[in-house]
Amino acid sequence: MSKQNSQSMKPATAAKKLDVYLPATPAEFQQNPITRDELAALQADPPQWLKDLRKNGPHPKNLVAAKLGISIAGLTRGGVEKALTTEQIDRLLEEKPEWLVAERESYQNVLQEERRLKSLRAEQAREG
Repeated sequence: MSKQNSQSMKPATAAKKLDVYLPATPAEFQQNPITRDELAALQADPPQWLKDLRKNGPHPKNLVAAKLGISIAGLTRGGVEKALTTEQIDRLLEEKPEWLVAERESYQNVLQEERRLKSLRAEQAREG
């Protein structure tokens, strides 16, 4: 990997763009700036470590929340403080703990309200 310059990014930024959990990436990835070209190459032709991380995890909180159908805050309320593997996520979806059921319902209500407000604003904009 290359020296930090205006065309490179911190490993944390690159990990976020790749949708992977930084502490689970190889040491070389974590310790060196990533150029835009290197990031593009990783996205176009992911190495095995990246394929494995995307498939099995551990996954960053934003992906865990999305896979569970809840918000990141809902993860915290549910006591999930760390990254989860695909297996752990699947187990939660199978077991359906009470907190997850409640958070999924709450999250769906929030999304429904956001859609309603967006529709209302669009209608008001059309009316002038």
